[in-house]
Amino acid sequence: MTNTKFKRGPYPAASETARGLRAEAECPQLTSDSYKLAFQDLEFLLRDELRPTRMHLELLKPELILQEHNIESTIVVFGSARIPDPATARKELERLQQEPEKEKTGPAARQRLARAESRLASSRYYEEARKLGRLISRQIPNETKMVVITGGGPGIMEAANRGACDENQESIGLNIVLPREQAPNRYITPELSFQFHYFATRKMHFMMRAKGLVAFPGGYGTMEELFETLTLLQTRKIQSIPVILFGREFWNRIVNFEALVEEGMIGEDDLELFRYCETAEQAWEILTTFNGKASNGKPGTPNVEI
Repeated sequence: MTNTKFKRGPYPAASETARGLRAEAECPQLTSDSYKLAFQDLEFLLRDELRPTRMHLELLKPELILQEHNIESTIVVFGSARIPDPATARKELERLQQEPEKEKTGPAARQRLARAESRLASSRYYEEARKLGRLISRQIPNETKMVVITGGGPGIMEAANRGACDENQESIGLNIVLPREQAPNRYITPELSFQFHYFATRKMHFMMRAKGLVAFPGGYGTMEELFETLTLLQTRKIQSIPVILFGREFWNRIVNFEALVEEGMIGEDDLELFRYCETAEQAWEILTTFNGKASNGKPGTPNVEI
């Protein structure tokens, strides 16, 4: 990674110093951990007291790389890692349906079958997320380049990255270290595939270049990311961006936003912080209208009634 904008001056690069280090003779002073350069001492960097430094580095590394790739505008796509593509969902359902009758009986077996049927129904969201990734990534001359950014995992995240890949365009994945191993999906641009330890710095990168956010059905992670964004908008901690909830039926069943208004927990105008949509085309219409890419070419607030 080379930042051509940074002028070093007469000082040697740290990389040159690190490469040039060699011990001419073995002695306790040279081999002591204390003698290592601080930035080459992994054990030192992993100390609890260095947490602020690690958070700074985790914020800075992706930022510099994204600058070098001239990425200024992103569309954030959130959604469940558990929603498969239709072919995979259909294959799993058929496998369960073909099991011997004796293995289909009992509450656990019925639950597995019901879950497989639900996953097949939900797989339409995978196709819509992939389609949305394609729409976002189709570059229009003289228009601001929009880049798909996801959490980098499977499911909806994979689908959106895959859509960008279909168009031979860059896309970003912000993976995070989890107790259960999670690998980045194979459709992310390799140079834009990042790994985070801290949720906080990862979420900052989601928002730093965001021109819109689309939340597909998901679980705790999707909810947490969505509600943090709504909170930032409600408190005016970030500039206004369109927030789109994909699948009105799902969101109305899972979150009773109107009840929050009735209980006085949010204001009625807070319901205007988001819109619903049912198709990738509707989501893209909202995003382009808000960002001034509609036929009139003028920026404005989302005005698509869905």
